[in-house]
Amino acid sequence: MEEKCSCFHKTKERSEEEYKKLINRLNRIEGQIRGIRGMVENDAYCTDILIQVSAVNAALNAFNKELLANHIRTCVADDIRSGKDETIDELVNTLQKLMK
Repeated sequence: MEEKCSCFHKTKERSEEEYKKLINRLNRIEGQIRGIRGMVENDAYCTDILIQVSAVNAALNAFNKELLANHIRTCVADDIRSGKDETIDELVNTLQKLMK
């Protein structure tokens, strides 16, 4: 007997502009991470590495803020207009995870 996955994976179709903005941010973050790796490999001073890690954390937070704002403006607003109130619980749960 074949088992079927009962998983439900939501997807989001993004505008070309939103997609490019998010990918550009991720590419910069990826470059920063590679830079940190290079610093470790080249025995850079600890505080210099920590400052770069702080910059990556700030870049990830900026990415999260942009993605969350887009999510609220589109997915959440559309679901609420459609009467899908469970989306509010999902948003609250997501915010709680982000604020750990």
